[in-house]
Amino acid sequence: MQQDKHPDYRPVVFRDRSAGYAFLTRSTATSDRTIEWDDGETYPVVDVEISSESHPFYTGKARTVDSEGRVARFERRYGAGEGKDTGETG
Repeated sequence: MQQDKHPDYRPVVFRDRSAGYAFLTRSTATSDRTIEWDDGETYPVVDVEISSESHPFYTGKARTVDSEGRVARFERRYGAGEGKDTGETG
């Protein structure tokens, strides 16, 4: 007799506590905790650290990592050859 190889696929609530946001979807994720949803049913709840409500990319709060080149940033920080021997004779 062959056993069922597929995990149980059922409704689960994912909750982002940092943003106060929760959504109901279907998943194979398991949890011992439950929550009563808006429809009056009780579902397993999985707490997540980041969701689309709190992730900087989706909220528009992402910062630009490298808007200028590495060489330009280095020269701005440390100067463009100030006080160094450039090898020129004059």
